[in-house]
Amino acid sequence: MGNYISQSKEVVLSWPYKDCILEGGQEDPDEKRKEVFHNEILAPDEIDRLLDPKAFTNFKRIDKDGEHPVEEIKPTDNLIIKGNNLLVLHSLNKRFNGKVKMIYIDPPYNTGNDEFMYNDSFNHSTWLTFMKNRLEIARELLRDDGVIFVQCDDREHAYLKVLMDEIFSRDKFISSIAIKVKAPSGIASGGRLIFDVKENILVYNKKDDVVPYENLIEKEFIDRNSKTIEQYNMILEDEGIEGETATKLETNTGTVEIKRRHNYKITRIPINEIDDINEYYANNIDKIFRVAVFSGDIWKKISSSMPDNELYSYYHTPSKGKHKGEKIKYYIYKKGEILFLRDFTKVDIINNKKTIFKTEHISNIITANLWQGIANEGSVTLKNGKKPEELLRMLIALVTKEGDLVMDFFMGTGTTCAVAHKMGRQYIGVEQLDYGENSAVVRLKNVINGDPTGISKTVGWQGGGDFVYCELMELNEKFVGDIQAAQTTEELLEIWEQMKKQSFLSYRIDPKDIDRNVEEFKDLSIKDQKKFLMELLDKNDLYVNYSEIEDKQYGVSEEDVQLNRKFYTEAGR
Repeated sequence: MGNYISQSKEVVLSWPYKDCILEGGQEDPDEKRKEVFHNEILAPDEIDRLLDPKAFTNFKRIDKDGEHPVEEIKPTDNLIIKGNNLLVLHSLNKRFNGKVKMIYIDPPYNTGNDEFMYNDSFNHSTWLTFMKNRLEIARELLRDDGVIFVQCDDREHAYLKVLMDEIFSRDKFISSIAIKVKAPSGIASGGRLIFDVKENILVYNKKDDVVPYENLIEKEFIDRNSKTIEQYNMILEDEGIEGETATKLETNTGTVEIKRRHNYKITRIPINEIDDINEYYANNIDKIFRVAVFSGDIWKKISSSMPDNELYSYYHTPSKGKHKGEKIKYYIYKKGEILFLRDFTKVDIINNKKTIFKTEHISNIITANLWQGIANEGSVTLKNGKKPEELLRMLIALVTKEGDLVMDFFMGTGTTCAVAHKMGRQYIGVEQLDYGENSAVVRLKNVINGDPTGISKTVGWQGGGDFVYCELMELNEKFVGDIQAAQTTEELLEIWEQMKKQSFLSYRIDPKDIDRNVEEFKDLSIKDQKKFLMELLDKNDLYVNYSEIEDKQYGVSEEDVQLNRKFYTEAGR
């Protein structure tokens, strides 16, 4: 910002390790809320090549016919990448800088348990450092009109808001959506005075204003007993012809002439004479309306000056919103504003038949019971961490169109990518944990094969498409996994012997010193023994750097060399 904090009018967060890097490897895929971050925070002077582009390996293209070798990575390919998300994001930056339309992430919440177990004294600071590192590079990947959604609970919500104000700018804050995730009963109270039933989604844009594409959610199936039928009971069968000017209104965008209409036909809908109400309303969605009382002193004055209760029309060009710059026709009837059914409903094709639903605009409070019945969505499970496909459908439809690029770098079981695939959006998903039979890869295979769950009926999903899978090429990360899996001191000592021969150790240590003090090592707890061995590894060499893929000591195959070259070379074009 160029000013001292005392001189600046900005609100900023300050915490231990703010300018450091939390590499943040993860373990324990059993429950997403209990992911563990095993690496110590790295000071700036310890970071050499950590964030350099990395080499990818184990490429395969997956479609309905199975897995196939990858010959090229096309600009429109969907990507699923396994590896540390901070390093993946920096590796993707050259190819996808400024190209991502939407990011949704549901990062691990700082619950105060064991998520940051090797920094117990700085849980809060560690979590903020972890998020800051990733949000800064995420912003670089967004398009100028890109949007990011970050879901969190109340524990860090306020701090995350200030952090994102600092990274994205306070004036790019769009909303904080409160979303109901459970009922106010049982363990939802947590022993507290007020039941904890919501989570939050912080929404920011990068630079340009964001125009919503579809900001309606289904609320009610329209049938004979619907409240909608009581309200929308008139039909404009013929709008007639435009006649003389009845009155004028001065607005910020100019003069609005309100004109009388002649030879129009408006009738009340004969509800009791219609066999299929839903079908009738679906077929006449552009003509059915209700009359609303005008709000605002100017409009009240205009309506009161109308000479009669007949039909009038006027044109207005909105200065913002979905129809910004468009010349739109509006109607006045019986001194009130005509609201057409089409603006508050949605028509889907279900069983080859038009079906109409009453909708409402997405607001900063979502109380719909989206979490009910999601256990089997995508035929994968995730205790306490799975998100509803309908939630992602709403958000993706709100800010993207078909073909736009959507990213989730805390992919979990792949809800974001599954929904993007069904909606015809390009996507990139990143995940370090292995969810086995509940992984995003398994889920996306189900999607390609016509998965009928989740939003499939809503969007008419029948299957198809493909994606490319690859992994960061491990170096020291292999030993990280071995250390995590070890159960005894003997196993850890065997790993140490391998580390001395094959790993890249920190320049600060001498292996001979470790060997001379092995008895002290044995006296440590298993947890501290693991922490100690982790800290001996050079974090700059967790994965193979792209710049070194031709170094024979790394054993990179010729196929991987060529694919990596294409990936990074084409990124610069």
